[in-house]
Amino acid sequence: MELTSEKPKILVIDDEANMCHMLAAVLRKAGYEVDAAPDGQAGLLQVQRCAYHYILCDVKMPVMTGMEFLRAAGDAIRSSTVIMMSAYGSIDAAIEAMKLGAYDYISKPFKPDEVLLALKKAEERERLKTENCQLRERIREIEKDFRFGSLVARSTAMASVFKLAQKAARYSTTVLILGESGTGKELIARGIHCEGERAAMPWVPVNCGGIPEHLLESELFGYRKGAFTGADRNKKGLFQEADGGTIFLDEIGELPLALQVKLLRVLQESEIRPVGESRQTRINVRVMAATSRNLEEAVNRGVFREDLYYRLNVLSIALPPLRQRPEDIPQLCRHFLDRFNAKMGKRTEGLSPAAMKMLFAHNWPGNVRELENVIERAVLLADDVMLTPEHLPPEISARPPHDQTGDVLDGFSLKAAQRSVEKKLIARALEKTGGNRTHAARLLEISHPSLLSKIKMYEIG
Repeated sequence: MELTSEKPKILVIDDEANMCHMLAAVLRKAGYEVDAAPDGQAGLLQVQRCAYHYILCDVKMPVMTGMEFLRAAGDAIRSSTVIMMSAYGSIDAAIEAMKLGAYDYISKPFKPDEVLLALKKAEERERLKTENCQLRERIREIEKDFRFGSLVARSTAMASVFKLAQKAARYSTTVLILGESGTGKELIARGIHCEGERAAMPWVPVNCGGIPEHLLESELFGYRKGAFTGADRNKKGLFQEADGGTIFLDEIGELPLALQVKLLRVLQESEIRPVGESRQTRINVRVMAATSRNLEEAVNRGVFREDLYYRLNVLSIALPPLRQRPEDIPQLCRHFLDRFNAKMGKRTEGLSPAAMKMLFAHNWPGNVRELENVIERAVLLADDVMLTPEHLPPEISARPPHDQTGDVLDGFSLKAAQRSVEKKLIARALEKTGGNRTHAARLLEISHPSLLSKIKMYEIG
């Protein structure tokens, strides 16, 4: 039962009518909304009908005592703060009441101010509890790892990508995934397939740039026996192998123009025609494509069909390069360390501050795939529990650390490294925009309220 009243609601349970009237008058004057019950049983019926912020309950009552009320009410008063009252006060009774869920215990006779003071203390306690819960939630939000499929990240940019991918997984819409080489385009596509209704059906990845042009048509659509020299049997194409599932066309920008026409028909009609076959074959395949090329520019140059581009680009997901989301580097390092420790039977615990600075300073032209290779090499070479600059490739370790991270990586904590980089990026964005927080939030690709929260948390002037 939820507490919806703007005024704090109090239930007074006491068999003395004068006590109930006195408390009701004092509490209403102090701004509380008050109900009364003459004994524990009546109080029990009341809390089952209505939720209360506070309950003032006498210990000695006919029909049902205060202690019996506490036992019987259980979950009905879990969100209420209970203060017990008794003219027969004792330490044992107070302890028993606390064990049963009461917050405080006051002895009769008491002055009205004593009750109000006890309630103010209870209000302060509830306020602190609420603030602590909110703070813990904010900390969890800051430190949580975003996951989708086999990808992990912490940056807000990747959180947006994962959110869009989760929506795409619910439907069979054609998806075009954009991004530089090594950003994880195939992993995102596989995640969409595995999270969707077709997860139990075939997943068929195709590298359009890795199959010779003269073989590409027969590989994609299959062929009939005798269609060409060497075709000594019927062969299913990759589209037929993916029937009911998903085909992933990687580097779709490499597809020759002649095949672009045939792919367009597949997308429009859900039909294929194997090489050497006179009839069309119906298929039920979800198509996802990816490219590191700028397809709009390819359309303008006439090397990619405009109609195919728009047919593919129903829903596009753009993966940011690693250099634009350096806050993901510590988490990715942890992910790859765990994987290669298990693979090689090692116990590497982390990276030294100097090594981590070098990773932050690198431009990562190969993106996440390059970082994965760097960590695999480092784990292989390391004999100690920490990875140091000497374990990194020359193109990384030979460069002096860029001042991108300053002197913030003084420990071994990946979480601390992530927070340090986040703080520095926010400071740089504010400096770049002359303190304009709205423009800074756009540069950082986060919401304005999120930026204000982080400025306060990191105490950025």
